[in-house]
Amino acid sequence: MAPHTIEMKGTKMRANLAALTLLLLAGCAHAPGEERLAEQDPLEGFNRGMWTFNRAVDTVALKPVTKVYRAVTPRPARRGLSRLLANLSEPYSMINNVLQGKPKRAVRNFGRFAINSTLGVAGLADHATGFGIAPAEEDFGQTLARWGANAGPYLVLPILGPSTMRDGIGSGVGMFANPWRVALGQTDLTRTQRLGITAGEIVVIRSDLAESGADTFLDTSLDPYAAARSAFLQRRHAEIRDDEEETVSDMISGGGGEADASTGSEAPEAPVADTTETAAQEPEAAPLAVPADPQDAPPADPLDTTVPATAPPQ
Repeated sequence: MAPHTIEMKGTKMRANLAALTLLLLAGCAHAPGEERLAEQDPLEGFNRGMWTFNRAVDTVALKPVTKVYRAVTPRPARRGLSRLLANLSEPYSMINNVLQGKPKRAVRNFGRFAINSTLGVAGLADHATGFGIAPAEEDFGQTLARWGANAGPYLVLPILGPSTMRDGIGSGVGMFANPWRVALGQTDLTRTQRLGITAGEIVVIRSDLAESGADTFLDTSLDPYAAARSAFLQRRHAEIRDDEEETVSDMISGGGGEADASTGSEAPEAPVADTTETAAQEPEAAPLAVPADPQDAPPADPLDTTVPATAPPQ
């Protein structure tokens, strides 16, 4: 087969794939801002099979490696690595905020990246949140939602886990359009080294997931698959509506009580008064004013009805 024929067929295949994607998005388009939860699960048979596969991989590989990582890595170091990954995602969030027409959130992404990359030593510390610059995370799935694409059916992806048809497309775009991924691909690292970095990212993310209580949530659910589906769709719905704004603002102002998983910042502990010593000490009784000599006592006031104190019997 001639080389130009192969090239023409490859171009036609890419064009057909792009057209199929556009048709998929157009077929489930709706007014911007309207996000319907994928309550029905037409792909449940496939999804449950993929869910079982993912759980098996997690049990055999991810969870044991994560336990070792959490055992040998101090918590401050784990928190720093989580912040580092969050900082590396800021440029991609900024691009998506621009595409969604949210310039204020894009400026926040730029500010956070600039501050945490310098003062925060490449993002190991989150000084931006301390300065009042709240996170504004966005991805291409959220951008598609902003453009009017509905979520489509619920979809469980290999290794990546819960998603939707729209977010699955967004994840695929992110693998090639994320500036962090582009920069990593342009380095002199070997393919094995790049895969090692990606594997390390997965372990850090899995550790954050365990620390958030997700394992306990699934282990105590009668149907872990249905519980994970419901939790994902509700959280995704909130992310698209930017409902995290109020929570992050409370955290910055000191109103939050829990640590934020993405930034690792914690609410200050309320001082606890030490009442041990105070409780042990009884208040001293006021001394009885007893005259040394009854003749030295002042004359009694006939209008005073107070019973005078008397000295204890000897």
